[in-house]
Amino acid sequence: MTSLLAISDLHIGYRENRRIVEELRPASASDWLLVAGDVSEKVADVEWALRLLADRFAKVVWVPGNHELWTHPSDPVQLRGEERYRHLVKVCGDLGVVTPEDPYPVWDGPGGPVTVAPLFVLYDYTFRVPGVASAEEALALAYEKGVVCTDEMFLHPDPYPSRPAWCSARVAETERRLAARTPGMPTVLVNHYPLVRQPTLVMRHQEFAIWCGTEQTADWHVRFDAQAVVYGHLHIPRTTWHDGVRFEEVSLGYPREWRPRATPPGRPRRILPAPQPVP
Repeated sequence: MTSLLAISDLHIGYRENRRIVEELRPASASDWLLVAGDVSEKVADVEWALRLLADRFAKVVWVPGNHELWTHPSDPVQLRGEERYRHLVKVCGDLGVVTPEDPYPVWDGPGGPVTVAPLFVLYDYTFRVPGVASAEEALALAYEKGVVCTDEMFLHPDPYPSRPAWCSARVAETERRLAARTPGMPTVLVNHYPLVRQPTLVMRHQEFAIWCGTEQTADWHVRFDAQAVVYGHLHIPRTTWHDGVRFEEVSLGYPREWRPRATPPGRPRRILPAPQPVP
């Protein structure tokens, strides 16, 4: 059966994860694969993985995770911020991989037609623990607890003055494009971060949630008629429902995380046709 599939957080810097990607193949030659970010910190590794997947799947759709946006000292490509993102978009364009900058493709397979919308909207420190009133206070609390995302060192917002400013610009542009999509057609929204706060509430360290999304997207799954929302980042693969919309966290994650799980690692999640009706 032809399927719209999804996976994220491949983190192929780990040898075991790279082997999983090497073995990743579609069940049908017409399967699509959504890759919801965090392939690698290195541009060359991102290109290697997406080239391999684009050669196997009928269509590959990619959105950036935070790791792709890092300017890591080990990467020969030292571009920062928006310039780095645009470079990755060009790499994808050369491979025929769809990005958030391309026209939204339409899935006409089982469960369709739907507009598949790859998104890049970042985060703005608004997923705060109760009682924390500002981004500054939230960051101070995270540092105090020793729960600090590596983005603070390697994810640069250039030319924007801050990550929240870059996030706001991305939100505005993405809202414009979503509003201009084909009228009446439902969507599958694909983003690295969850579009709503609720999935982060199971995280052990709630202070880390400030690096996990933005409240500015809290109603997008309803406003833009989402049939499903695909995301990663949390490394907590599962299905949840919000306002009657199915949310799929599709992370592979780090070897120390997937080794203890009973299910084999690296199996893409089927998004369409929907595996289960709404409960």
